[in-house]
Amino acid sequence: MLEDAKQTLDKMRTSLKTKAEALDIEHKRAVLAELEEQGNAPGLWDNSTAAQALMQKLSAARAVVAPFDTLGKRTADLLELIELAQMEDDAGMASEIERDLTAVQADYQVLETATLFSGEYDANGAIFSINAGAGGTEAQDWASMLVRAYVRWAQKNNFELEVLEETQGEEAGIKGFQAIVRGTNAYGHVKAEAGVHRLVRISPFNSAGKRMTSFASVDVVPEITDDIKIEIDSKDLRIDYFLSGGAGGQNVQKNETAVRVTHLPTGIVAQSQNERSQGRNRELAMSVLKSRLFEKEWREQQEEIARVRGDVRKNEWGSQIRSYVFQPYQMVKDLRTGHETASIAEVMDGDFNPFIYAWLEQNAGSKV
Repeated sequence: MLEDAKQTLDKMRTSLKTKAEALDIEHKRAVLAELEEQGNAPGLWDNSTAAQALMQKLSAARAVVAPFDTLGKRTADLLELIELAQMEDDAGMASEIERDLTAVQADYQVLETATLFSGEYDANGAIFSINAGAGGTEAQDWASMLVRAYVRWAQKNNFELEVLEETQGEEAGIKGFQAIVRGTNAYGHVKAEAGVHRLVRISPFNSAGKRMTSFASVDVVPEITDDIKIEIDSKDLRIDYFLSGGAGGQNVQKNETAVRVTHLPTGIVAQSQNERSQGRNRELAMSVLKSRLFEKEWREQQEEIARVRGDVRKNEWGSQIRSYVFQPYQMVKDLRTGHETASIAEVMDGDFNPFIYAWLEQNAGSKV
């Protein structure tokens, strides 16, 4: 029993070392020390928004670094205890060692989960958008089904979802939906869902009862906090104010509270219409614009790095990632990881975590 426990701990230590190197824990430990120093600075909470952003980063950094430090010490101490028990041939220590080993293994599982969210922006909120593909009412209905499913997912996992805009379809469904998802590692979770989602079913809008294929795209970018500087010249902006629209195109307010911001050099557009205050809608639209400009700049940097390295790969952003088949059989399959389930009703009720975690495990340690 003691020898088996020793082998288990040796494997665990080797795995910890490999994970620490892959995730550059030494660098993250230095970053954590710097964040802790900033967190102790006088006057930190004079700017509550910046302070909250710092606390969020601090919490995320600790969640990654602390388990490595703790488990490293605990595995070393337990190995020493095993060696002592073997030297003294003390069988009475076996039960204590077994109990401690079980606890260490449980903490190791927690660490494995934490390492899934080690990306630079995983702790940030996420700008989350769903847009209907070509296909009119059928695609718009599919987009609305996905919105309901992701709202349920957010509720089940204690994420806050702030709706920015929702554009209704002419007959049914929605053309577009945009929200900010906030909570522990919000972007780290939601980024796994970016891409095109494909539906196959007997269309309720087709009188001939034909099987139809519909598409909807999910777009995800990290919410940019105040400590990430995105310079925007006010002369490069066109800001339009308009009436917030409800279902069927009617205006839900008499005042022009909805805001659309266009960045003229890039053509990037961001808008918010669900808040009653024009000022709040403008603030949210500017936040979305900064996030999208940041994403554009980041992707250009990645493409340049790939070009210099000679490692030019197809841009997979927005490509088809998952297929949902309602008829002639029931199956949801992720085309990236191969994860699949026949429990389509559960998925459409927000059970996306198996797909999210399969993708995160596949991409652990990468910069996606």
